[in-house]
Amino acid sequence: MNAAESRHWPSIVVMGVAGCGKSSLGAALAQALGRALVEGDDYHPPANVAKMRAGTPLTDADRAGWLDALGAALQQREPAPAGHGADAGQRAVLTCSALKAAYRERLRAAAPGLAFVHLTLTREQARARVAARGSHYFNPALVDSQFDTLQPPEGEPRVLSLDATRPLAELSQAVQAWLQAGLPAADPQET
Repeated sequence: MNAAESRHWPSIVVMGVAGCGKSSLGAALAQALGRALVEGDDYHPPANVAKMRAGTPLTDADRAGWLDALGAALQQREPAPAGHGADAGQRAVLTCSALKAAYRERLRAAAPGLAFVHLTLTREQARARVAARGSHYFNPALVDSQFDTLQPPEGEPRVLSLDATRPLAELSQAVQAWLQAGLPAADPQET
């Protein structure tokens, strides 16, 4: 991957329900693209973490400040306008569930041109993956609430949906190919 080429691509949000592999793909993409990784879970306030640990779903109000913090993190990493120095900013890869259209619009308002990679899987697959994680604070009982909240980003601009059960290397390559192709509406490998 050519770092000079990748700096012209937008910041990317790797999104989906708990257990879909956001953190793994986000880290792989950040490394491959030479970008900062913004791990969305690190931005949750203690009250949100406590609710999730207890198995209580987050509300829109709970997520509002978190989304604002993520938007601010993206803004800090956006390149400066031409003439302000090449090292003034760096596009990022953000991991964030971004379950609702309103949440994605809030992030797009903070970082215009944002691209989203939606990792998809079934409830059963998500439950199994979350149960196997062990040390993460997300209570496996919340998987169903994530699916109930999810508004898939079908038809939204700059979105690539991928089967989360594909091997990590394949997922990373598919995203990079999508970026190189100018972010077409769909991955030709997804049917």
